[in-house]
Amino acid sequence: MAKITGKNTRAGSNKATGRDYSKESAYQSTAKRIAYRSELNAEARERGIYGKRSAMGKDLSHKKDGKMVLENKSKNRARQGSNGKSTKK
Repeated sequence: MAKITGKNTRAGSNKATGRDYSKESAYQSTAKRIAYRSELNAEARERGIYGKRSAMGKDLSHKKDGKMVLENKSKNRARQGSNGKSTKK
C-alpha cells in the first residue's frame, strides 16, 4: 500500500487532503456553535426524526423568523450568504 502524503505537513492537518481542520475544530467548539447544534438536535428529537434525517436526505433549516423547517440538504448547505444575502431561508 502506498503512503498517502499531502501538501500540508503542519501539526493538526489532515495529510490525506492537505487541509488543516484546527480552525474548524476551534470554531465548532465555541459555546454559540454548540448551542446551535443542540437546538437543531432538540427539534429533531421533538419531531421524532432524530437519526433519520440522513436517510431522508433532509436537514432542519433555520428560517429568518426563527422557526425551523425541513429542507433538502443540498439547498440548505449551499446557502452561504454570498452577495450580502441572508444565510437563512
